[in-house]
Amino acid sequence: MAAANTVAPGCLTGVRVLDFTQFEAGTSCTQVMAWLGADVVKIENPEGGDPGRRAGATKPHRDDPYFLNYNSNKRSVALNVKSPRGLEIVKDLARKADVFMENFAPGAIERLGLGYDVLSKLNPGIIYGQVKGFGEGSPYEKNLAFDMIAQACGGTMSITGQPDGPPAKPGPTMGDTGTGMLMLISILASLHKRRETGKGVHLQVAMQDAMLHYIRNAFGITTKTGKPARRNGAKSLDGSNPPCDIYPCAPGGPNDYVYVYTSRANPQHWPRLLEAIGRKDLVGDPRFDTREARVKNEAALNAVITEFTSKRDKYECMRVIGAAVPSGAVRDTLELINDPNFEERGIIQKIKHPHNEAFRMAGWPVRFNGKTAPVIPAPLLGQHSAEVLRDWLGMSEDQVSALKAEKIIHPHAEAERQPAAA
Repeated sequence: MAAANTVAPGCLTGVRVLDFTQFEAGTSCTQVMAWLGADVVKIENPEGGDPGRRAGATKPHRDDPYFLNYNSNKRSVALNVKSPRGLEIVKDLARKADVFMENFAPGAIERLGLGYDVLSKLNPGIIYGQVKGFGEGSPYEKNLAFDMIAQACGGTMSITGQPDGPPAKPGPTMGDTGTGMLMLISILASLHKRRETGKGVHLQVAMQDAMLHYIRNAFGITTKTGKPARRNGAKSLDGSNPPCDIYPCAPGGPNDYVYVYTSRANPQHWPRLLEAIGRKDLVGDPRFDTREARVKNEAALNAVITEFTSKRDKYECMRVIGAAVPSGAVRDTLELINDPNFEERGIIQKIKHPHNEAFRMAGWPVRFNGKTAPVIPAPLLGQHSAEVLRDWLGMSEDQVSALKAEKIIHPHAEAERQPAAA
């Protein structure tokens, strides 16, 4: 049952997506299409399904939260695509699909006989999307990649970390979900273009290539200096506008910090910050009166701010400092997922899944007329095998039963006991 603070936007109602994705980069893309109203049918290997289901192995098996977080609002078909009849069914589904999406290892989907050259002949209007680790023509195009590999090879690690420390992996999975969002935007644009031309398109994005999109500021620094953009901790990449850093707060826990930022574009930020922290006496002090002076005396400047923040908790610091200049408390995942405000606004939603009765997850944050899209629990493996074949291909109960008997489709016993998602 959808919460009162959600509404199904229905923007993609009628769009059928044949989903051959796994793990995260592809699944995050198709999940958003499902949130926006598309009928996303996830084709899975009957022997275990998407490997993300088993990211955390349990006995007896329970679908891992990793899988639940990226596959809500979809339908699952457990289909043996390596059998001639199973492959034929996939091709029949592809004839009905608007979008085909996959992120298997390089060459895998083509070896199955489901490459763009094949499906575009069956369905000239199909939007065919592929996410790979490295781009076609790259010397590494056959290499496997996950999020952290893309972030290493795509530059984001090189600009993350302390100036005197090694590179660090950014916490957000930009290599995976960040790439998925670029593919999503391209699919939506292609669907729009197809209304004019009637023709589909072959879309490809490499995770490494996608990372370059997210570090354009760093490329700007390299263009100006002729040197690699350096790691600069919590400061801006060029580090030329202190204060712009994370400051410790009471009581001193691992995430008891507040971020304080002053903009080079607004010379009033510095005096306003001084007033907020009760140090108006420093307005006009030559050590801090100009941006250049603050760069030179950054250690003394940071000591002034830390004197204020270290005696107060991060939320008080954010409230007081944030009223004057941009400031934000460093919030950890436990604080965020248990913050009732996010649930009240539909940003985090509580769902009931057979493997997790009180699962909270972040949904699509864009509001449609003030409400967010409802989250429907991720499907059990094969939960919708029979249902989809009836819906998409018009199969009869006898035909579906025959496919079950031949083990072409594999609706698991647990899945068959679950009602179809509303």
